[in-house]
Amino acid sequence: MKAKIQQLVTNYTDYVAQCYRRIHANPELSFEEYQTSAFVCAELDNMGIEYRNGIAGTGILGILKGKNPDKKCIALRADMDALPICEAVNVAWKSKNENVMHACGHDAHTACLLGAAQILNAIRLDFEGTVLLIFQPGEEKAPGGARLMLEAGVFDQYKPELILAQHVSVDYPTGTMGFLSGKIMASADEIHITVRGKGGHGALPHLVNDTVLATAQILVSLQQVKSRLCHPLTPMVLTFGKLIAAGAQNVIPNEVHLSGTFRTMDEVWRPKALAHIYRIINETAAAYGCTAEINIPDGYPCVINNDEITKHAQKFARDWVGAERVVELEKRMTSEDFAFFTQKYPATFYRFGVKGESNITTGGLHSPEFVIDEKALPIGFGGMAWLAYQFLIS
Repeated sequence: MKAKIQQLVTNYTDYVAQCYRRIHANPELSFEEYQTSAFVCAELDNMGIEYRNGIAGTGILGILKGKNPDKKCIALRADMDALPICEAVNVAWKSKNENVMHACGHDAHTACLLGAAQILNAIRLDFEGTVLLIFQPGEEKAPGGARLMLEAGVFDQYKPELILAQHVSVDYPTGTMGFLSGKIMASADEIHITVRGKGGHGALPHLVNDTVLATAQILVSLQQVKSRLCHPLTPMVLTFGKLIAAGAQNVIPNEVHLSGTFRTMDEVWRPKALAHIYRIINETAAAYGCTAEINIPDGYPCVINNDEITKHAQKFARDWVGAERVVELEKRMTSEDFAFFTQKYPATFYRFGVKGESNITTGGLHSPEFVIDEKALPIGFGGMAWLAYQFLIS
């Protein structure tokens, strides 16, 4: 069977590359993946695979049945959304949508799941069970497409015994696959703050509430959550990347906007830290005669890989690419809404390397210079199909 799947990988490599380029050239932001969703549905139609669409807006659930479809059920997931970034890579399939770019590899994820579907559809009489194909919107934006698809009843009819998801990685070379059991990625909470006061002339600060100074002090004071309130051995990040004070060199504005992200690997510490964040913001704003409006939507929990599923996936990957090409991942303070799936079902989230000669000097994830080595795509879709097949027959 390995030789048969390898031949199918060869047969569908050009197909997956074309899917990848088509999706990359037409990126769409979170929960706006209308063209991408329509494209996926058209491809599933061409394969003759049953599906439900419109789940959580643009989400799709493909239902690929083998022999005796009730015997076993597993799920494969790919995300579809892009980021609000202006692409700086000059490739023929460069983004056509201004200030929108697939800078996180979701185009490759979707293309690879379509490729895996082609393979599994071709060998559907060689396995017993059902494969659910999850094409998910909104991974990059809270509350997360995974959460919304679950709330919309994506698994009401079919209950998966396990779920697999993969992600590109420019930290590892093309041809590699990486795994890690247990807690592998941090929780993530967005923090949005609006500091309000009485603005006015910069030369008359005694007549105003300095919203800019108050916001600057809030930004500095919040760092004590990590440096003084958090246990020194608890992984935590508190970063602010957006500060808008729309005044002028001599104008103090009535309000200032500050946005950031809070990450941790400790779900017990998480609500305690958020309580400290609320308190410090409100008390610091008040000390400067200002008020603060705080919006912290319910974010993503930690991604936790099931030990048994991950162990089996590693073994299957070694059989596919060779033991020397299967690496152990490092824990990351990045986050993934796949975490919502891992809370409810045995799952593993793994990576495949996309760093090759063609992109050796390009940027990392979420950068305008991000690009994958297309030679990695066969490992992406072939590896996913191989893992799925092995879990179905084991």
